[in-house]
Amino acid sequence: PGEKFKYQNGDTQLLGLILQRALKGKNITDYCNENIWEPLQMENDAMWNIFDKDKLEKTFCGIGATAIDYAKIGRLYLNKGNWNGKQLVPEVWVKDSWTYKNPVYKQRSYCYQWWGESDTQFVADGHNGQYIFTDTKKKIVIIRLGYTRDNFAWMRHFKSISERL
Repeated sequence: PGEKFKYQNGDTQLLGLILQRALKGKNITDYCNENIWEPLQMENDAMWNIFDKDKLEKTFCGIGATAIDYAKIGRLYLNKGNWNGKQLVPEVWVKDSWTYKNPVYKQRSYCYQWWGESDTQFVADGHNGQYIFTDTKKKIVIIRLGYTRDNFAWMRHFKSISERL
């Protein structure tokens, strides 16, 4: 750790297993609903992909939501984990995940499931081309829902949109 980086879906799935065991009988879906979905007053239920054999959520790729609900997650982070006066995510966690440091892959940093594009731009990068792009300087959230990446330069596109606003 701290010397070599290699993104692996299995690391995030392992975090899900650890969380599942810490919840002692409650599943990750219920935990997410109570602590994120309900407080953010999401408009739609999230959809989780589940491993059939053990009924465990695929925490590395498996949550699906609508654009407006993903935008609320972006807004939650822009507000340092605070939602309408209630701290849902510790501010220090948001700060750490949004600290651009030591680029590890194509000039991007990575911490706590967020990719840093620069000191002010961060993105949650989904498995099949879903993105929550945030610009902390301009207070912008851009959502992209999609099924494929199609070799399109999405980050350059999001940055261009952000610069024009």
